[in-house]
Amino acid sequence: MIFTDYVFEFSSKLEKTAVIDKREISYKEVYNDIKNIASILKYKKFSKKDSVLLVSENSCFSIQCYFGIMKNGSVCIPVNPSVSSEEIKYIADILNIKLVFAQKKYKKKIEEVLSKEVEIYTENEVYDFISSCDNNCYDNEVKAESISGNDTAVMIFTSGSTSKPKGVMLTHNNLIHNTDSIIKYLSLTEEDRVEVVLPFYYCYGTSLLHTHFRVGGSLVLNNRFMFPQTVIEDINKYKCTSFAGVPSTYQILLRMTNMKDTKFPSLRYITQAGGKLANTFIKDLKGILKSTDIYIMYGQTEATARLSYLPPHLIEEKIGSIGKGIPGTELKVLNKEGLPVKTGEIGEVVAKGKNIMKGYFNSKEETDAVLKNGYLYTGDLATVDKDEYIYIVSREKNIIKSGGNRTSPKEIEDVIVQIPQVVECAVIGVYDDILGEAVKAFVVLKDNNTNIDAKFIKSFCKERLASYKVPQHIEFLKGLPKNSSGKVLIQKLKEMEKNKSGK
Repeated sequence: MIFTDYVFEFSSKLEKTAVIDKREISYKEVYNDIKNIASILKYKKFSKKDSVLLVSENSCFSIQCYFGIMKNGSVCIPVNPSVSSEEIKYIADILNIKLVFAQKKYKKKIEEVLSKEVEIYTENEVYDFISSCDNNCYDNEVKAESISGNDTAVMIFTSGSTSKPKGVMLTHNNLIHNTDSIIKYLSLTEEDRVEVVLPFYYCYGTSLLHTHFRVGGSLVLNNRFMFPQTVIEDINKYKCTSFAGVPSTYQILLRMTNMKDTKFPSLRYITQAGGKLANTFIKDLKGILKSTDIYIMYGQTEATARLSYLPPHLIEEKIGSIGKGIPGTELKVLNKEGLPVKTGEIGEVVAKGKNIMKGYFNSKEETDAVLKNGYLYTGDLATVDKDEYIYIVSREKNIIKSGGNRTSPKEIEDVIVQIPQVVECAVIGVYDDILGEAVKAFVVLKDNNTNIDAKFIKSFCKERLASYKVPQHIEFLKGLPKNSSGKVLIQKLKEMEKNKSGK
């Protein structure tokens, strides 16, 4: 089944609100424009062999193009508009892109790097094309032919182990399976309305789109997270039942807005993924949202979106855990011999299920490195407790090896953010002649608080950590480098240090 047809199976003719983006837009209106996008592609003889680039911020236009490309059976390539022109050119070249849907403000950036033969359609140009067609120009009831559930529907590019991004190929079946599973454990219904600040070119963001459209719920788009107070206001203004964020999302809302002094009567649940949220912030959320379910989750683009969740009723008993596999997904922690770890031992998280990607585009070597023995090897290190609940320790590549000791940066970060004046923190290993690596912490303070200095932070850590885990170096920043999804760019911090030291 084509993923678009699955998503709109029960909602394509509904007059109810699907999206609030400055105005309310109905399902019927959204779906008609999806069919128009698909019709353009069919008219131009695009098939499942063709990939179409989508360069847009969250908007009705991006939603219509995203589902319209898949409805035609073609492969949608959602791209972060803020990536470099060189990266856009690289992706377009390896996929032999012939057509791009893009918001008008990004058209010039794309034109400068792509061949003149590549067609670029902005919002107005799409509608002009449709209105200029006669009845024979396009088929508004277009149906893709010969599309299998195992055909690629979406390709999301992530940063690779080399300088080139990797294209994660997700099939129609991958998307359907993961969507069904998320709907099940979140108990989503047509009454649910989510405020969306996560971009749709990020798998966590698209999972919100998939699930809420499938059940006939609605989305409120907020592209103004640079003004975080608007996020708090919109939850109540639009009576949202849910909200989703990565760790930095909640850290900023908790320490840079009046969230602690606000009541959220409509909020049924919130979700958090995209990295480990420090326990101190989980406790803050629990204290504020007493009648709201809090779902701590874990996932990867290579797994479509979700891999695990922690049931809300266990959040205090199992604080810090990512829970267990979502319905239909098997999640394990294996040692180097490929056997399940014992309680307290550290191993790698592996996953098996119908949500696991088809592979990386044109990269058998990298695909074979992560898809082994029927499992996805995530690269995340974790432990399990006596009840087999999983606790992420770190990414293997981020473990700090200092003086013969292996240290998880997350453990140190979790301590530093307990200081109320700290908004966020990132810890890395930096070159050291004697230890091999020394611990360095980058710290962002609330309101440029001058009462907190390096000596204070080191003293705070000494009372709570083993001596070899106490940061030898501390640097204060105005903000941590992040991608557009809000994830902290650890590699960029490492590169900054490497450039400073020359090591």
